[in-house]
Amino acid sequence: MSDDFVDYVIELLGPFGTVVSRRMFGGHGVYLDGLMFALVSEDALYLKADEMNRIEFEQAGCEIFSYARKGKRATLGFFRVPEDAMESPELMLPWARTAYAAALRANAKKQAAGQAQAAREITRRAKKTRAANPVRKKPAKKAPSAKPSGNKAVNKKTDRPAKPVKRGKRKR
Repeated sequence: MSDDFVDYVIELLGPFGTVVSRRMFGGHGVYLDGLMFALVSEDALYLKADEMNRIEFEQAGCEIFSYARKGKRATLGFFRVPEDAMESPELMLPWARTAYAAALRANAKKQAAGQAQAAREITRRAKKTRAANPVRKKPAKKAPSAKPSGNKAVNKKTDRPAKPVKRGKRKR
């Protein structure tokens, strides 16, 4: 793959924003605002696609990006740009926008999945901590009973009848 082609792609996508490329896996990833929305491989430009914009690429007759992996062909969610879009920035702009929108949606899903995973991990750790350090509850206090029936005095601490007081001679 030639660096001249990568430079041409960056120039072609220039009106879309500050686009940069980074080497990766024998090709280049193309990024806008830190999100990869395109890749360059073997002097061909591929744009990100998902369930929302895939039909546009298929209707234009674009081929999906594929590579050899463990003796088989693997595919990624990137489609080759139509030939006419490679001619001018004006024709490329709608394709770049739809690819960037797909990258934003993928990033939002990834962040939501990460937040859900973090919440599950916090819950798992909390359960593990509770199991290792069980909270010992004090026995519940008895509720005071209703007024005693009859004339018997009641010891308030134990709810039992009071012991009779001995009356008689005092020891000195």
